[in-house]
Amino acid sequence: METVAGRYDEAAFDRPAVGLVVLQSDVVMEHELRRWLPVQVPLLHSRIANDTTVSADTLGAMEARLPDAVGLLPSGIDYGVVAYGCTSATTLIGEARVERLVHDVLPGVAVTNPLTAAKARLAHLGIDRIGLLAPYAPGISQAIVDHLQNSGIRVAHAVTFDQPDDACVARLSRVSVLEALVALGRRDDCDAVFGSCTNLRAFGLLEEAGRIVGKPVFTSNSALAWHIRTLIDHPGENR
Repeated sequence: METVAGRYDEAAFDRPAVGLVVLQSDVVMEHELRRWLPVQVPLLHSRIANDTTVSADTLGAMEARLPDAVGLLPSGIDYGVVAYGCTSATTLIGEARVERLVHDVLPGVAVTNPLTAAKARLAHLGIDRIGLLAPYAPGISQAIVDHLQNSGIRVAHAVTFDQPDDACVARLSRVSVLEALVALGRRDDCDAVFGSCTNLRAFGLLEEAGRIVGKPVFTSNSALAWHIRTLIDHPGENR
């Protein structure tokens, strides 16, 4: 067995990385974020165990698991952002609580999630009246509506696919998702459309939906990608 000299590249990880905590049942978010984020941004993943049945109890159970999931991200890396990839769980656990749990493991890092990202996106657009598309059972969808409205965002109309199984959300047809986004966007009382859930497939649909309705149309994943880019481009402003 011959030994050869290995040279170290000190610049191999010279860019701040994005740490992404993905639900075990999510098969969409990693793929979509990788396509929306610049290719030069290192995107490192960890998984968090979750029950595929989406309920208040199963979503809340991830609170105790989040620090361990963050701790499984590769060590020795400069993380510019850590993102927890669940809109509905963040709604129930609380944005501030999610941030504290991440900081217990990685103090000082910028933290985001799809709920925070969607609110930041709407603030950037100057829009406070939306239509909401969600795949969840009505109770979970209503919790998101209530949170947004308590945050000053009027949900003029909300629709749900009433799908309590997260494993089935990713299998919703792209035609169904596009039709629902467009139907919401055509309403006069909606100035933008937000499709909630990181397991909802929408890459390649949002531009078409926005062109049809003439309004901003975005999802949990596209908002998260936008917010990650914003945090990387303006480090320190949101920490």
